[in-house]
Amino acid sequence: MTSESAPLKGRLPRAVVFDVDLTCWPVWVDTHVDPPLKRKGNDVNLIYDRYGQSLSFYPDVPKILMDLHHSGVHLGAASRTGDPKAMRQGLTEMLIPGSKRPPTKPNALKPFVPSETTSAITMFDSLEIYPGSKLTHFKEIHKKTGIPYEEMLFFDDESRNREVTKLGVHFVLVGNSGVTRKLFEQGLEQWRTARGE
Repeated sequence: MTSESAPLKGRLPRAVVFDVDLTCWPVWVDTHVDPPLKRKGNDVNLIYDRYGQSLSFYPDVPKILMDLHHSGVHLGAASRTGDPKAMRQGLTEMLIPGSKRPPTKPNALKPFVPSETTSAITMFDSLEIYPGSKLTHFKEIHKKTGIPYEEMLFFDDESRNREVTKLGVHFVLVGNSGVTRKLFEQGLEQWRTARGE
């Protein structure tokens, strides 16, 4: 898997939002691991719980996040986890390959220096991580960003969260392999087709 990222081609949603548990990584963070969640050294895409059980994103997720970031798409996480602290800790500790894009307004006092890895949590522009309905999560994203629901694409492993389509959000159901590149590309194409493109 290459860590080089470039902007994605074609029309993109203004926001792409991911559930995290069983969508970006293969566990429920409030059930299957025991915090604290920590990285060992500079491990990439690998963290451990208090008993040494390892946790990684599904293989295609880091590159998808980086590609969306480099495309200027608003990235969101929407999770109804019962342990928001552990999820935030895991996302903070998880390093993914690649560097964030340079800021649009350079700071002469703090020049941009590309890095080889980036904390996963910094990829997300919106973090709606708390128990409750995904409708609430998306209403908060919309309220904070002003992005129309029709310009949002959502990946989630639970079909009950399809309820966000009532708002106009395009929903993609994620299977047992989590978000894969193929599913991601299919989701983008479905979103474009739904908009007559």
